Amino acid sequence: MTHHSETEVQAECIQDAFRLEVHAQTVGVIFIDVPNEKVNTLKAEFAQQFLAILQQAQSTSGLKGLVITSGKKDSFIAGADISMIADCKSKEEASELSREGHKLFDKLENYPLPIVAAIHGACLGGGLELALACHVRVCSNDTKTRLGLPEVQLGLLPGSGGTQRLPKLIGIPNALDMMLTGRQLRAKQAQRMGLVDDVVPDTILLDVAIAMAKKGKVQRAPLPWQQRLLSSSLLRNKVFSSAKQTVMRKTKGHYPAPEKIIQVVKTGVEKGAKAGYEAEAKAFGELVMTPESAALRSLFFATTSLKNETGSSAKPLKFNQIGILGGGLMGGGIAFVTAMKGNLPVRIKDINDKGVTHALGYSWELLTQRVNKRRMLARERSAVMAKISGTLTYQGFEHADIVVEAVFEDLALKRKMVTEVQNVTQGKAIFASNTSSLPIHQIAEPAAHPEKVIGLHYFSPVDKMPLVEVIPHQKTDDETIATVVAFAKRQGKTAIVVGDDAGFYVNRILAPYLCEAAECLMAGESIEHIDSALVDFGFPVGPFNLLDEVGIDVGTKILPILVNRFGDRFKAPDLLDKVNKDDRKGKKNGKGFYLYGHQPSSKLRFWKKSKKRQVDKSIYSLINVHPKNHLSKIDIAERCVMLMLNEAVRCLDEKIIQNARDGDIGAVFGIGFPPFFGGPFRYMDSLGIQKTVDTMNNLAERYGDKFRPCELLCKMAEENKTFFQ
Repeated sequence: MTHHSETEVQAECIQDAFRLEVHAQTVGVIFIDVPNEKVNTLKAEFAQQFLAILQQAQSTSGLKGLVITSGKKDSFIAGADISMIADCKSKEEASELSREGHKLFDKLENYPLPIVAAIHGACLGGGLELALACHVRVCSNDTKTRLGLPEVQLGLLPGSGGTQRLPKLIGIPNALDMMLTGRQLRAKQAQRMGLVDDVVPDTILLDVAIAMAKKGKVQRAPLPWQQRLLSSSLLRNKVFSSAKQTVMRKTKGHYPAPEKIIQVVKTGVEKGAKAGYEAEAKAFGELVMTPESAALRSLFFATTSLKNETGSSAKPLKFNQIGILGGGLMGGGIAFVTAMKGNLPVRIKDINDKGVTHALGYSWELLTQRVNKRRMLARERSAVMAKISGTLTYQGFEHADIVVEAVFEDLALKRKMVTEVQNVTQGKAIFASNTSSLPIHQIAEPAAHPEKVIGLHYFSPVDKMPLVEVIPHQKTDDETIATVVAFAKRQGKTAIVVGDDAGFYVNRILAPYLCEAAECLMAGESIEHIDSALVDFGFPVGPFNLLDEVGIDVGTKILPILVNRFGDRFKAPDLLDKVNKDDRKGKKNGKGFYLYGHQPSSKLRFWKKSKKRQVDKSIYSLINVHPKNHLSKIDIAERCVMLMLNEAVRCLDEKIIQNARDGDIGAVFGIGFPPFFGGPFRYMDSLGIQKTVDTMNNLAERYGDKFRPCELLCKMAEENKTFFQ
């Protein structure tokens, strides 16, 4: 934060995380600077310190106003300290935490002097709730400045008055949208919405805030649309019921927080502020104690701890130039995140112009979507595109620090790439293979420098999926591991280091799940019924929808590798081969288990774009199945999920994953295992290990030995152990 330059500054008072300075003898500036922390987070013990500093300001004569800002370089307040919430033993205790926040921010709102929040950097959760209690808000136009209430992503709601103050400021529909999605606004978006009063360069932020504090409190005219909503119960009810329908469609009722947010906002609007704050505190306490919030918070803690891990004891090497082999869907996606999020120059090599053009076009399309949504300026798009170049030769690769290979899943081809890259870079570059199942040690066999070869497995689509698997083989050195983990983080990814064996972790646990879905189809369950069963369980899409997304051809290439390595438990019914041989690749060529693109409408005499994806009924005659649903959705989900759980425990036992935490992160971020369960290992803990074992044994009696629980699970059940303490 830039300090005020021209006026006299007199240090007044320090209270641990808070510091009061008097500027120009008339405005008190409170700097929030939590000691020994990178970012400011709000803790319960700060309440007394904050009240003391406000008291100090009030007793300082001659002050005309206050400014609250951050003493950190690039962060306002990142939110409340989540571990404080985890320490609550009862819903009453959690509700009390919320009420303490109410008291504190009520003091701010009713403070006799005008208070201006000067925001630079992340202003999230409790940080935004603090800013909402101030009388005026001004923020920097820096890209680091983001405003949001992301509590819903932790299964919670804003507990320090956010559900009551935000709707009054920006209107009910905008407020609900922010709270129900957890999305973060950039400065200009926040200004357009009325969330902040001004947006200025960071260099003059404090000067402008001080000037605003001298002017006094802002009198805001109520929003016209908001006025109509408040005066018409019919309109109000429509907004709330529409929000609830949208929430139920997205969450399938698995997450209690969104419904509570809608209820609490409605209470405040219809019964007044006092009832609204009490409803917020009560709902906050209830949500803190739900298993869904505990699971989502466990994922938060897991990803936070992974951010601090480097993958090995070595220091990462510097990397400035990135090469990519292959301009397909994966290559194009990897190039995009490298240039856009990693801010690194990237060169794509393909065997023809079409491949290079496709990769460049892919990035252009994704960036243009951002420009159209006003999330990016056209000149920023040009700056990102300028970082991406293409070639049909290895020209420019001699300076590459990391080369990511994203060519076909063919061992001979990948080995050829290793040799060529190591020759061109004289063995200096790290060679990272985006293989989805081929063991890395096999790819590294012809390498002159095997220590520089590693796996870096992305998930499709690369721009959306947050996970990468980093796969060292026995000869990969520690520097290479640390460098690739650092590179993945630079691309905005969550990286888990996994063992080098067929399918690694994510695809290995996914394969039996998909195979069992295919078995259910062969037994006469319909595609819609099976997909719907797994979506109801909590997956974002069903198994056949997923196969279409990934590419049926890709799936059929991975399975034989797994069968070859682990045996018949990975054997899929031959329907997948039949479907693949019928040139059904899935979404990428417009036909798979579902039909994509244009379909004839029965009501209209012309072709129109179908809004809803439909199962391609002709697939049933192709695989000789006459669908009649015999099984319940719960039975189908149980069969598919139990095989996934069993395989996850085998991976832990064989040290493919380093711990249960990595297994949970890999499954949730890699294949969308329901986040409200916290991942496969937390899910087994919540079911009970003995119950998990019993369920698997029951399934084995009905459907065969592949369901038998693995040795580690049986041993844990006997010893009454869990994966997490």
